[in-house]
Amino acid sequence: MKVRPLGDRILVQRVEPETKTKSGIYLPESATDKPQQAKVIALGQGRLLDNGERAPFQVKEGDTVLLGKWGGTEVKLDDKEFVVLGEDEVLAVVA
Repeated sequence: MKVRPLGDRILVQRVEPETKTKSGIYLPESATDKPQQAKVIALGQGRLLDNGERAPFQVKEGDTVLLGKWGGTEVKLDDKEFVVLGEDEVLAVVA
């Protein structure tokens, strides 16, 4: 299914955290937090400026970004979980 967010919205898919610690201990799923890293899947058209033009995004498709734990709206498409959020909810781009 092809999805294109509207306006300044971004569609991301959370990156699953490591289930093994540096010392080699495996963590159960119940002990892990909600992932805060995500991969940008799709972008909207950009924020509409007062002069009628669209502002360019600071992220691009394929970027890995940091999100707040409870930001965005979770959606399920084709049995995969995604998050739709505004560009202002992205905290940073992981280099």
